[in-house]
Amino acid sequence: MDDVRHILVLPDRDAAEEVAEEVAERLGLAEEPRPVREALAGEDDAEDAQWLVVLDDPGGAYDPAELDALATEYDGWLERG
Repeated sequence: MDDVRHILVLPDRDAAEEVAEEVAERLGLAEEPRPVREALAGEDDAEDAQWLVVLDDPGGAYDPAELDALATEYDGWLERG
C-alpha cells in the first residue's frame, strides 16, 4: 500500500489543537501533529483561513472513516493529500 497524507480541515485553532491531541492518542503517535493555518483555494480573506492537521500515513494504515468522523465532531472534514 502507498504512503498517504490525511488532511483534517478544522474551523479554528482550538479545534485543530484538540484534534491533533486526540489523533495522537487514538493512533498511538509518539508526537502530536502540529496544527497549521492555511488559506484554502479561493479564500481571499485571512479570517477565512482554515486550520489543518496534516497526518502522514506510511503504508496507509490509518482508517480514513475514523479520521473523517473525528474531524466532523469538530465541524471539520477530511481530505487526502
